[in-house]
Amino acid sequence: MGVLDRQNVAWVVDCVTSLAAEHIGTRFGRVQGARKADGSLLTEADLAMQAALMAALEDHFPGIPVLAEEQDPGVQAHLIGEAEHGVWCLDPLDGTTNFASGVPLFGVSLALIRQGRVDFGVVHDPVRVESFHALAGKGAWLNGEPLGPVAAPGVLDECVAVVDFKRLAGPLATRLAVSPPFRSQRSFGSVALDWCWLAAGRYQLYLHGGQKLWDYAAGQLIAREAGAAVCLGESVADECAFEVSLGPRVATGAVTAGLLARWRTWLLEE
Repeated sequence: MGVLDRQNVAWVVDCVTSLAAEHIGTRFGRVQGARKADGSLLTEADLAMQAALMAALEDHFPGIPVLAEEQDPGVQAHLIGEAEHGVWCLDPLDGTTNFASGVPLFGVSLALIRQGRVDFGVVHDPVRVESFHALAGKGAWLNGEPLGPVAAPGVLDECVAVVDFKRLAGPLATRLAVSPPFRSQRSFGSVALDWCWLAAGRYQLYLHGGQKLWDYAAGQLIAREAGAAVCLGESVADECAFEVSLGPRVATGAVTAGLLARWRTWLLEE
């Protein structure tokens, strides 16, 4: 039985869904967060979900280790470099600030990375009970229904954009705030769900100035497999090539390749 056969894919999606209900859903509105060294928040829900899902994966797939957000960076680097048969990449609670603040927008992100590429990803939203998943080269699904290319405007000024201003260079952030090329702007606070909502056509343009592998690994695959256009690099100007890295990545995306080209052209203007 292969790791990515239909039975195992269904098992992983169901496992993430059930554990999220048990360890995240039951704690929403009942726990507070503590500051980590990097200033981000950590709650008991992050740790409980991470421990439970790691244990389940290690039991079901004993040959595949789990790289998780709350691990020591040295452990993460070792797993990326040494995982012979692939590695699971887990963000147990993406959107912890929302979760700890009582904002109902957060999710669990899990990806299988093998030979430098993401082969499988699942993102679960326990509030809306939406499970997105994708298989490289085979498509993307939302609650078992296929996700596909969506109707999109042909010009930027008819689009809704999700932009995370916090991590952008000052001049670009100012230009976006003062003279945006799009119709309206949002920022949701969960990278994994950002990608999934782009895949579902809930907005059309995306820009984020610094996301980690566990934030984007599953979501960007779901977006790609649904027909969206994705670009990840060390800067906005980088070529659009996926590379497994523990360093932060600038992300741009759009529901179509044509829109992404127009979006990136605008972003790179002086």
